[in-house]
Amino acid sequence: MPSSLQDLASFAPQVVAWQRTHGRHHLPWQNTQDPYRVWLSEIMLQQTQVATVLAYYTRFLERFPTVASLAKAEQEDVMPYWAGLGYYARARNLHRCAQTVMLQWDGQFPTQAEQLASLPGIGRSTAAAIAAFCFGARTPIMDGNVKRVFTRYFGVYGETQKRAVEQALWTIAEDIVAQAPGTLDMAAYTQGLMDLGSQCCTRTKPDCQRCPLQSNCYARLHQVQNELPTKKQRKQQDERYCHMLIVRSGDEILLEQRPDQGIWGGLLSLPEVSDENELMSLARHYDPHAEPIRLASFQHVFSHFKLHISPWLCQVKLPMLAEPQTKHSLWMPTNKLDQAALPAPVRKVLDGLFPPSETALF
Repeated sequence: MPSSLQDLASFAPQVVAWQRTHGRHHLPWQNTQDPYRVWLSEIMLQQTQVATVLAYYTRFLERFPTVASLAKAEQEDVMPYWAGLGYYARARNLHRCAQTVMLQWDGQFPTQAEQLASLPGIGRSTAAAIAAFCFGARTPIMDGNVKRVFTRYFGVYGETQKRAVEQALWTIAEDIVAQAPGTLDMAAYTQGLMDLGSQCCTRTKPDCQRCPLQSNCYARLHQVQNELPTKKQRKQQDERYCHMLIVRSGDEILLEQRPDQGIWGGLLSLPEVSDENELMSLARHYDPHAEPIRLASFQHVFSHFKLHISPWLCQVKLPMLAEPQTKHSLWMPTNKLDQAALPAPVRKVLDGLFPPSETALF
């Protein structure tokens, strides 16, 4: 924990000075106070690396340049621009939030962090970031980078996911801002914490020599950089198995829209079953003489489990012998697949069979 009020008072100014000289200034969502653009970047960056977000962010803004354009769109129009980023509840909440801003806030994002946090999909830290970047509010954030910097600098032990530890970190964050000079540049301070965590105070092999906080850092002084943050006790990862059926009829294949809840919520995917007998039964629903061909199996890793996928290709000899089994199914031309909202592993399989055109969305 900080040894004196002086430690707290000097913390933020050191971060700001370092950020102005060594921090990132080229990211497309920087140097703007447009809350729509800042909000979009914050949601995309949740549990996703900057390098991945960059291309998605640009494409999304080209299609939905304002909160009004996003609110007017149908959810199925939004999902293709999110497919591949994962955690699809974020996209659904993004759409709901845009509609809420238009209906309840006259198309203008609220300026207070407490009000922002009342919107769909915006938590305390995201609300604080928007308020700090766009309105200069003295509202501290608490993402993974900040937790790593704080636990090491102040010597905070305990799993950061635990409520007591997280609350202790929030208290430190609030005390830092309270003790900082009134002229504190909140945008530079907030960005600086993120940059420190991504450039110096990294998960492994932190570059302490580049860090502006090294002289008073608990972890460096006690050589416990690898012990902080306290590592979460890992449970054995669950493993699941499924079979996916690629039903092809001429130049079309069968897709199903997944329910909003669960993995890949709201996206289009391939018909999925749990065992081979069920897969054969499904294939013969579309062609009594079908002989599905098993393709190479692979696995897709989620945060809490591994999914082992066995894809099967079923060529239906006579087109449209049977209608899709559910109202959530549709036949899609293979030359339109690049425009479909598909989960990353499904897109990988289908791209291998039907290479995307040069005009592909992604």
